[in-house]
Amino acid sequence: MSNAHSLKKHILRLLFGVLGVVVSISAGLISARAATVDVSLDTGEANGSSSALDLLFLLAILALIPSLLLVMTSFTRIIISLSFLRSAIGTQSSPPNQVLIGLSLFLTIFVMFPTFTQIKEQAYDTYVAGELNEREAIEAAGVPLKEFMLKQVYNDDLDMFISLAEDKDIAQIDHQEISEDLTKLPLVVVIPSFITSEIKRAFLIGFLLYIPFLIIDIIVSSTLMSMGMVMLPPATIALPFKLMLFVLVDGWSLLIQSLIVGFH
Repeated sequence: MSNAHSLKKHILRLLFGVLGVVVSISAGLISARAATVDVSLDTGEANGSSSALDLLFLLAILALIPSLLLVMTSFTRIIISLSFLRSAIGTQSSPPNQVLIGLSLFLTIFVMFPTFTQIKEQAYDTYVAGELNEREAIEAAGVPLKEFMLKQVYNDDLDMFISLAEDKDIAQIDHQEISEDLTKLPLVVVIPSFITSEIKRAFLIGFLLYIPFLIIDIIVSSTLMSMGMVMLPPATIALPFKLMLFVLVDGWSLLIQSLIVGFH
């Protein structure tokens, strides 16, 4: 009973943390866009920028928030690694995409739970208490996310995007300031650096996953050719052996544990 109560408590904290991120970002966007709109009830006209365009812009930003949260979390590495595993085994539709996405989402929640809790405590709770305004709450919510992403970023990728941002005048970067605190870097530099590093790691994991199953394919193909069974597809014979190997070594537990431990 106590375990169920504790689990329920942790789930509620996580939901409030995610809600805090979305509410903080949404509040900042709404205040930023609504500040330029002045609607007169007498004439029905809007002064400043068009209210219809503001509404479309706001809806577009709100629609992008889930995608932004996915690319700023551990979801990218996990879903790519699981997709490589399915391809390496040779089961093109099992597990189905819905199962892989659901597993990736819950693993992402598990990995990101400390970060979401930090965001709730530092940004959402203080914003609700009136200690921070919308802009300060958004900046406070971005710090834990930056800390998480920067721990996963390769130095080469970060340096590349810093150089590109300076060359293209995308962002002004104070090298003395960021040498003391990397969280001072803008998200426009941190996010693409993080995504690039995550894709590199996911492809490396995919390469390592392919090796044992590739060895099985080679052995099966060589055996069939030596027996003169050239017309028999090697993939058909190799698939049961791949599944047996993966089950015997408890592959799912090993892969999931490695993915979770791999996040610094």
